[in-house]
Amino acid sequence: MWCARLVARLCLVVTMAVALAGCDSKFKRYDGPNVTAITVHKAERKMYLMHGDQVMREYDIALGFTPEGHKQFEGDGKTPEGTYYISEKKPNSQYHLSLRVSYPNDEDRIRARAQGKSPGGDIFIHGGPLRPTSRRDWTAGCIAVTNEEIEEIYAMIDKGTVIHVLPRDPNPPKPTVTDVVAEKLAFLFK
Repeated sequence: MWCARLVARLCLVVTMAVALAGCDSKFKRYDGPNVTAITVHKAERKMYLMHGDQVMREYDIALGFTPEGHKQFEGDGKTPEGTYYISEKKPNSQYHLSLRVSYPNDEDRIRARAQGKSPGGDIFIHGGPLRPTSRRDWTAGCIAVTNEEIEEIYAMIDKGTVIHVLPRDPNPPKPTVTDVVAEKLAFLFK
C-alpha cells in the first residue's frame, strides 16, 4: 500500500518536473557586448541600447500620459529628462520585469520642493500594460516596452548603466530647399 503511494507521488513529481522544464522563463540569458548606455528620444518614442557609439537594439516606447517636458513633481504624468542610471533590477514587477531609473536627483528634488511638492520616484523601464489601452502614452511617467522586449532588455542591462532621456528639440532645424526637393524626389522614385 505505502509502496503504491510512493510510486504515485514519484510519478507526480517527475511529471511536474518535465512540465516545468518546458515552461518559457521570463529570465533570458545574454552574453553579447555590454550595454554602455541607454538613450531615450522622447519626441520619437524610441529607446536605444548602446555599446559605445554603436546602436545594439532599438525599441518603440510609451511614455508618461503627459509626455511633453521634464518631470516636475509626483503625479504630473511626465517622463523625466536628463542623465540618470539604472539603480535596481526588479524581477517581481507588476509590469512583468522592470529597471528602476535613479530619478529624482538633487536638482529634481529642489525643483519639486520649490513648488511645494514631492518629486515622486517610481520611474522604471518596464513591460505592460496590464490591460489593453488605446493610448500611445499611458504610464505614470515610466518608459514602457512590450513584455517580450523587457525580457531582452532586462537580460542585457546591468545595474549602474547610464540612461540619457532626451527631450524634444525646442528649436528643430528648419528644412532647407535642398532637403525638401530631395525628399520629394525620393518619394517620386520609390
